[in-house]
Amino acid sequence: MTTRGLCELTLESASHRELARFYTRVLGLPVLAEDEDRIWLACGEHARLGLWSPGKKEFGDRGGRHVHFALSVARGELRRVTKRLRALGYGFRGPVEHEGGDRSLYLEDPEGNVVELWDFFASGPGAGAGVAALARTPHAA
Repeated sequence: MTTRGLCELTLESASHRELARFYTRVLGLPVLAEDEDRIWLACGEHARLGLWSPGKKEFGDRGGRHVHFALSVARGELRRVTKRLRALGYGFRGPVEHEGGDRSLYLEDPEGNVVELWDFFASGPGAGAGVAALARTPHAA
């Protein structure tokens, strides 16, 4: 495999500070850095979530409006997140059990992005095989 994983994902928001409050309060993502036009949050050992104000950034980049993205969670974490979401009054769907036994919880952030919390790498086929469990055909070297 050429890549080792996702390093960062950036979301554009008219109110990136408000969006950061959602991710820190609801999902417990710690703040890594904060600038006037962006905030970086840790979302795993080797990944970060960028929350950017609208407009071009260096290298011609812009944050994106993503319809859906998933964050990996440890086995048992969905139960804790469900309790936290209920206590905070946030709506969500799930946990939804998928074929293979892995489960997901779905919620929307304040910008309407669908955030999936997925225990695939802890409870489902991915626990042993990782992303190889998703592969349908072998890749040529």
